[in-house]
Amino acid sequence: MSLPRRHFLALGTGAALATTVAGPAAATAGQTGGGAGGHYRWRNVEIVGGGFVTGIIHHPKQRGLVYVRTDIGGAARLDVRTERWVQLLEWVGWDDWSLTGVESLALDPCDPSRLYLAAGTYTNEWSPINGAILRSTDQGRTFQRTDLPFKLGGNEPGRSMGERLVVDPLDGRVLYFGTRNQGLWRSTDRGVTWARVDSFPVVGTPGIGIGFVFMDPRGARRGRPTPVIYAGVTDPAGSLYRSTDAGRTWALVPNQPTGLLPHHGELGADGFIYLTYGDRPGPYEMYDGAVHKVDTATDEWTDITPLRPNTGGEAGFGYAGLSTDPRQPGTVMVSTMSRWGPVDDVFRSVDGGATWHSIGERIVLDTSGAPYLTFHGPSAKLGWMIGDISIDPFDSDKVMYVTGATIFGTDDVTGAEAGRSTHWSVRAQGLEETAVLDLISPPWGPPLISALGDIGVYRHDRLNVVPPDGQASNPVSGSSPSLDYAATAPGFVVRVAYGNSLQRGAYSTDAGVSWQPFAGEPAGSSQPGKIVLSTDARTIVWVPGDVVPHYSRDRGATWTAVTGLPAQAVVVGDRVDASLFYAFDPSTGTAYRSTNGGATFLPSATGLPTGNGKLETVLNRVGHCWLAAGAGGLFRSVDRGATYQPVASIEEAYTVGFGKAARGRTEMAVYSSGKVAGQRGIFRSDDSGRSWLRINDDKHQFASTGDAIAGDPRVYGRVYLSTNGLGIPYGEPV
Repeated sequence: MSLPRRHFLALGTGAALATTVAGPAAATAGQTGGGAGGHYRWRNVEIVGGGFVTGIIHHPKQRGLVYVRTDIGGAARLDVRTERWVQLLEWVGWDDWSLTGVESLALDPCDPSRLYLAAGTYTNEWSPINGAILRSTDQGRTFQRTDLPFKLGGNEPGRSMGERLVVDPLDGRVLYFGTRNQGLWRSTDRGVTWARVDSFPVVGTPGIGIGFVFMDPRGARRGRPTPVIYAGVTDPAGSLYRSTDAGRTWALVPNQPTGLLPHHGELGADGFIYLTYGDRPGPYEMYDGAVHKVDTATDEWTDITPLRPNTGGEAGFGYAGLSTDPRQPGTVMVSTMSRWGPVDDVFRSVDGGATWHSIGERIVLDTSGAPYLTFHGPSAKLGWMIGDISIDPFDSDKVMYVTGATIFGTDDVTGAEAGRSTHWSVRAQGLEETAVLDLISPPWGPPLISALGDIGVYRHDRLNVVPPDGQASNPVSGSSPSLDYAATAPGFVVRVAYGNSLQRGAYSTDAGVSWQPFAGEPAGSSQPGKIVLSTDARTIVWVPGDVVPHYSRDRGATWTAVTGLPAQAVVVGDRVDASLFYAFDPSTGTAYRSTNGGATFLPSATGLPTGNGKLETVLNRVGHCWLAAGAGGLFRSVDRGATYQPVASIEEAYTVGFGKAARGRTEMAVYSSGKVAGQRGIFRSDDSGRSWLRINDDKHQFASTGDAIAGDPRVYGRVYLSTNGLGIPYGEPV
C-alpha cells in the first residue's frame, strides 16, 4: 500500500499541485489535421537528428519499447514496426514552448503503458515558464499535466545526467524527482501532486542539484514503497545518498570517493552500483573523471576507470553514459565526455570493470542515415557528448547510445569482448531535432533550402529523403541564421553563418549544390546577422547587426556601407524590381526604402509597432512588401513601401511568407504564425489577408514557430515552418 496521506505531508511540506489537462499527444508522421476547412497533413523534412539526445531508456518488461529525451527537441518513442521515432510533444503550443526541453524521463517498470516526463528548458530569469510533470497512460499518445512551482533546465549544464525522475518499481503510485535547485520531491499519487522531501539533507551544486534517483527493490514487498533509495547529488564532498526507510531518513553511503560530480548511477544485476563521474556537469567541458562501483552488501568501493584522464598523454575528460546488462551480471558500458581529442569513446566490460574493451578501436560506423555527420572531416566520429547508453534488456547484442547530434545503435556488441569489430549505424530516423533559423522555397531549383542552428545549410531536392550531399560546404558552417534567393536569377543563393573571418558568407550559382565564399566582408563586423539579395542577384545587402548594413555588387569581393540605415535594421529586396529594397527599424517603428539598389535608404513610413519586425516581399507583385510585427500585428504596403496599412483580420503575426496562389486567384497565398480571433496557430490567407484559415490543429502546434515561414511557390497550400528543436514541419492540404 502507498504511504498514508499524513505521512506524505509530514515528509514533504511543499504544497500539492493542481493538475491540468495538456493538449493531445503528437500524431505520427502523416496524420491529418487542421481547423475548420484546413484538413492539413503534417510531416517533417528529413534531416535525421541534428541535436543533443540527452537520455535513452528501454522498458524492462516490454520488448522494443524505447524512449529518448532531448534538450530542446521533445521526447520520442520508437515504433518497432517502422524503426522510426515518434515525436510525442508536437502538441506543445506557443505559450508553453519551454516544455519541449525534457529534463528527465521515467517509465513504470510494472506498467508499460505509463510514461512520465519532467519538462522545462531553462531556469534562467528570462524564461518565465515553470516546469511541469507530463503524465501519460498510453505511452505518450496523450498527456495530463501537473505544473511545478519552479523551473527546469532541460537545456542547461548537466542535462544528460539522470535519470532525475523515477517510478518506484514496487509501488507505481510513488515517484521521486531530483531537482536542480529545490531538493528532492515526491509524489504518492502517480505524479498528480508533488511535495518536497524535507528529510533529504542537501540540494547540491546550485543549478545542477540532484542528478539521478534510483531504487533497490531486492527483498522488498510488491505494493509497498521500496525502502532502499539512492540519490546522486552534485557535491564533490560527498555525492551518493541512501535511504533504507522509504525516504524518511538519508545518509551518505560510506567510503565513497570525493572530488567529482556523479553523472549516472545504476544498480547492476550483480548487486553492484556503477557510477560515472566528471569534474563538471558537461556536456561541453569536463577535465577529469572516473568510473566507480560499490558493493551494496559491504559498501566497499572499487575504482574501475577504463582510461585515466590526464595521464599517458591524454588530456582531461570525464565520464557520463552508463548502462548495465540485466541479462548478464557484471556487463557494463560507459562513455567518456568532453574527450575532444582524439575523440569520445565507449568502453565495455563483462567482468564488472576489471577489464575493458574500447568500442572505438574496432568500430565500423555507418553514417549513411545522416550523411552530415562527416562534416568534421573525411570520416564520422564515434560521437561527442555521449550522455547516455542503453543495453536492450531482451537482447544483450543490441545497444544504443546518444550523442550531441544523433543516436547510434548496434546488433552485435558482444563481439567486442571477442576482439571483433562491432557494427554501428544511425538509429535516429524520425527524430528531427534541428533548430531552424531561416527557410527559402525558390520558384526554381529544389523545393526547400534551410538554415539551421549548429549544422549549417541544407538543400532538399526531395522532402522525405535525407539529402546525401545536401549540406552546404566550402566552408561547412555551424549555426547559419540567414539565407536568400534571387527570384529572377535562377540558382543564385546567398548564406551567412557563424565562423572564422572571411568564412561567414558565401554564394551559390547552382541552387546550393556548390558554394563560393565571399572574398570580403563588411569592415569591422564580427557577426553573421542577416543577408538579402536583389531579384537579379546583382546586389547583396549584408546586415551584420554590429555595424551598419553593407552592400556588394561584385559577389562579395568588396563591401560598401549603406547610407541611411541603423545597424539593427531589417532589410528585404523586392522580388520584381531589382532597384527596390525595403527596411524597417524595430526599435523606432520606422520603415525605409531604397530605389537605387540598396546604396541609400530614406524613411518612408513612421508610427509602426516597435519591438519585432520581419519583412517579406511578394514574388509576382512589384512594390508589395509585408511587415510581421509580432504582437503589433501584420502590415502591408502596395505602393513600394511608401505607406503600410494594418491587416486588421489578424491580431498578431510573427512570420509572413508567400506561396502559390489558390486555383482561380492571382494573388499568392499568405502564411503566418500568429493569432486570429484570439487563437494562436499557423494561418493561410488566399485573399491577401482579408480572411484567414487555421491550417494546423491542437496536435500540431510545434511550440516555437516564430523565426521563419515559407510557402511553396510551386505547390498550392504547402508551407514550411521553423521550430526551435522540432525540425522543419511542412503541411499540405489533404
